[in-house]
Amino acid sequence: MYHHSSKTWHTPYFVLFYKNTDNYKVGFVASKKIGNAVHRNRAKRLLRAHFIENIDLLSRGSYVLVAKPALLDKSFLEIRKTYLHALKKCSVLT
Repeated sequence: MYHHSSKTWHTPYFVLFYKNTDNYKVGFVASKKIGNAVHRNRAKRLLRAHFIENIDLLSRGSYVLVAKPALLDKSFLEIRKTYLHALKKCSVLT
């Protein structure tokens, strides 16, 4: 039987949920705590951009990234550093 392991990692800018599966699935979430629709869409675009930029480094699995309000106050490079650190901590880098 195949074992599916789940991992969660909290950062100041987002929460990463990962589950080991046979293929890629991704979800980006931004609640109303982030702000209005413009802010929520921007938060999801930022998370999506980091995911796409690093997809070749990732293990197969299901990923859900949940934005936190602090995400919109940081630069792309600061978020990238935190994003890569979270992926290392969840052991999902190939």
